[in-house]
Amino acid sequence: MLRATIKSLLARKLRLVLSGLAVLLGVMFVSGSFVLTDALGRSFDNMFSSAMAETDVLVTARPAIDVSEMEGESVPGMLAAADRDAVAAVPGVAEVVADVQADGARVIGKDGKVVASFGPPRFGANWTGETGGLELREGRGPVAADEIAINVTLAELSKLKVGDRVGVLTTQPKKMFTLVGVFGYEGGLPGQGPVHEVRFTEAVAQELMLGAPGAYTSLSVTAAPGTDPAALRDAIQSRLGDRYVVQTGQEAGAAIAGEFKTILSLFNNILLGFAGVALFVGTFLILNTFSIIVAQRTRELALSRALGASRRQVIGSVMVEALAIGLLASVLGLAAGVGVGALLAKFAADFSSIVLASISVPLAAVISAFAVGIGVTVIAALLPAVRASRVPPVAALQEVATPDRPLTRLTVSGAVIGALGAGAIAFGLATTGDAVMWLLLGGVLATFVGVSLLSPVLARPVVSVLGRLFSWSVPGRLGRLNSGRNPRRTAITAAALMVGVALITGVNTTISSADSSLRGDAETGFQADLIISGQESPGVLPTFDETLLPRLRAVPGISTLTAEYSDQAMIDDEPSWAAAVTDLPAVVRDLSLVTVAGSLAQPGPGEVVVDDQSAARAGLAVGSTVTVKLPKGEPASYRVIGVYQRVPFYGGYIFGTGVVPGMRFPQPSFAYVRLADGADADAARQGLEALLVDSPEMLVEDKQQYLDRVLGEGAQLLLMIQILLGLAIVIAVLGVINTLALSVLERTRELGLLRAIGLSRAATMRMITVEAVVITVFGVLLGVAVGVGLGAAVVQGLADEGLKTLTVPWNAIALYLAAGVALGVLAAALPAIRASRINILTAIAHD
Repeated sequence: MLRATIKSLLARKLRLVLSGLAVLLGVMFVSGSFVLTDALGRSFDNMFSSAMAETDVLVTARPAIDVSEMEGESVPGMLAAADRDAVAAVPGVAEVVADVQADGARVIGKDGKVVASFGPPRFGANWTGETGGLELREGRGPVAADEIAINVTLAELSKLKVGDRVGVLTTQPKKMFTLVGVFGYEGGLPGQGPVHEVRFTEAVAQELMLGAPGAYTSLSVTAAPGTDPAALRDAIQSRLGDRYVVQTGQEAGAAIAGEFKTILSLFNNILLGFAGVALFVGTFLILNTFSIIVAQRTRELALSRALGASRRQVIGSVMVEALAIGLLASVLGLAAGVGVGALLAKFAADFSSIVLASISVPLAAVISAFAVGIGVTVIAALLPAVRASRVPPVAALQEVATPDRPLTRLTVSGAVIGALGAGAIAFGLATTGDAVMWLLLGGVLATFVGVSLLSPVLARPVVSVLGRLFSWSVPGRLGRLNSGRNPRRTAITAAALMVGVALITGVNTTISSADSSLRGDAETGFQADLIISGQESPGVLPTFDETLLPRLRAVPGISTLTAEYSDQAMIDDEPSWAAAVTDLPAVVRDLSLVTVAGSLAQPGPGEVVVDDQSAARAGLAVGSTVTVKLPKGEPASYRVIGVYQRVPFYGGYIFGTGVVPGMRFPQPSFAYVRLADGADADAARQGLEALLVDSPEMLVEDKQQYLDRVLGEGAQLLLMIQILLGLAIVIAVLGVINTLALSVLERTRELGLLRAIGLSRAATMRMITVEAVVITVFGVLLGVAVGVGLGAAVVQGLADEGLKTLTVPWNAIALYLAAGVALGVLAAALPAIRASRINILTAIAHD
């Protein structure tokens, strides 16, 4: 039986290739993601180990505000000169270098714009000489207050050279410096990854980056000869106490690299999620392929049974074939994944300016490749294998042995599973906690399985209707009949395409609904004529000079201008965002805020107002007291004097300007502008822009422009998801090709008869093309229906968060349908050509 199985497998090499290709692509995605993150992770380890090589012990203060990446930005604690002296006095310490480093130093390039950083920090630090692997490449280090040095990465991006006058934005407004040096790091590196670095003199760095003269962010300690770094670490920790974090240089390097690897891990999980979608789609392909194979081998399997093969042997025969396909796909997929992972790692390293570690194949990549590749193939082939074992020996005597079975059981199962999936999604959207993500993922998966099981019931009527669009010719009518001949086969093929289209449509529906909801709320509630704001980036809040406020308000045509300051804070030990405004009643008018309780007058010292949702979560009411910890200063108590109704584009805690000195960026980050009646809006905007010329990050926009910019991020997210889901679409198209190719083999005699009675080669190709187009359009329609349903569920579940309007992206749906037609034509090309080239006499004689 085993020899017969192997011969059968080798006799159908095309089937082997088409069956394994989907699994190969999925395995490539999985193994490639592990290779990529492993290479980049080791690259960061090497880079930071090198950077900390000269540091035996690193001392930092515990964060002033410690929050996770999902909650906001942590605020580092500060060390004083007394701490440096205390560390220097510890026995075994040879040297202490006090460091100042904080994110937020933005260099203005020669084009007058801030040099962009797409995520990596823009550090401002003090010049400590050529320590920690730092190497001067040009010029010298800064010694005067108006001098700076920058790293090679920043110099290349900004096109700046030694001797240039450079504008730098920090926690203070733009200041001018002379560029006196350009530095890199040992090993020829232009920087520590893609980080931008500006080095000032120590006093200037303390003033501009920390806003605290005499403060430091870390102490780099060199041990005396013969002193063990671990023992010195413990001695320093004992001297300083628990308010400080003391690590060996090796520990500190690993911790910093760990932060980067946490981001890589998140990125890896995202890639694995999309790989999971691709493999889920590939399961449909394998299931359909083996179902067709079993149907085509009915007589062969029946003869095996008649000659004495048991059901177990028949199942084993099919499973051996599946195992062979899965094993081959796993090996080739792993090899392709290593190649793809290496290419992506090289691209990421070149883009990030880091030295790429040697490419290796981590054990996780090998295990996942074989577990996923073999597992998916074997599981998908199990049902067809069981079905094959039930072929009776008498089927060998019958001409047709694959009668269409009733769909009742399949339909009931699909309805139950689909209902359970919808329930899990609804419950997940309505609840909170750690289980929410699993509920949503499980619900979406169950919904896809349920719709897939229901799709055979829908296939015959829907395909019949779709086929009528092409029934104006004989090939069209034949293609329509063929696509509806086996609803199970058509449904499984279409379901593979449905998954990718449904996910894209669901995300598009959610983003479109969020866009419409926010625009609708802004249209009715946003009364400001112009908004001054900046493009935010991680760790940096764009601001403008507060001394400009009187001049901005004096611009002709300006009626009122209200400034807003903001920063990270801890309120009653919970991460939050604190805003301070110059005129709260004006903000209430400009944003149409509604008073829920108390007063929305300008908060005085020790007073705060809060939105109703935050108040409900914290159990606050008018008269309640909250403890507020800002980045600078000690915790203080504030009394709630008012509660306002939260709106989708505004909420949180609002203070008076008395809290501004406690913020890292004590400059306005936002301003609401009302124009006088009859004022020229363009002239007023030009006047504001002229005054903000030294704040190139700040934009003056009307309501529509502001919303277009803020909501444009959703379009970028949708594009990224469409690209990543492209692999699932490719696998689905392979499924259509596979189904048609096997169907052509199955109908060889029928095609020969059609050719014999006059069907031309071109007509044969059109018939196969119609069949493919009908299947793909059916899959797209299923995907659109499920995707809109999923998007509607998300919108309904997030109604309390401001998603009040369900918007169906009709233009995108029309584009998806057009793409379905194009994919059908593309998928039909090879099977259609093969069908048209069938030898008529050989085909008629085919059994």
